[in-house]
Amino acid sequence: MAKTWVLDTETKGTGAHMAPLPSARTRELEKELALVKLDRPSRRARPQAPPQRLRFKVVDVLGGRVLGEDVDASEAVRLLEGLRSMLDARVSVRSPKTGRWRVLGIEQQRVLWRFRGRVDRRETAPGS
Repeated sequence: MAKTWVLDTETKGTGAHMAPLPSARTRELEKELALVKLDRPSRRARPQAPPQRLRFKVVDVLGGRVLGEDVDASEAVRLLEGLRSMLDARVSVRSPKTGRWRVLGIEQQRVLWRFRGRVDRRETAPGS
């Protein structure tokens, strides 16, 4: 009985070789059997952590001093109220995943700047 040969091209850059057809079929079957399909867990099974509040750091660029570090958004806006221009401050936000400070872009800083004068001062006043 004659064997049927097939060109096996599954080599990784070393060139193709001739293999008997039954061994090529066996290899294909082994690959199909090696596949495992896992079901995705339901959404309820995943614990969801509550979102963390953003923490800010405000640095006066002209004076080179830290105006506030690890403050919330309303306190960061209050610190910006004492400055003449948005460009007089460098505002950073702490990354919740890594814990490192990331400097806000100009558009993000502009959003904080627009809240100046709108933050309620009674919000953090002691004894209120």
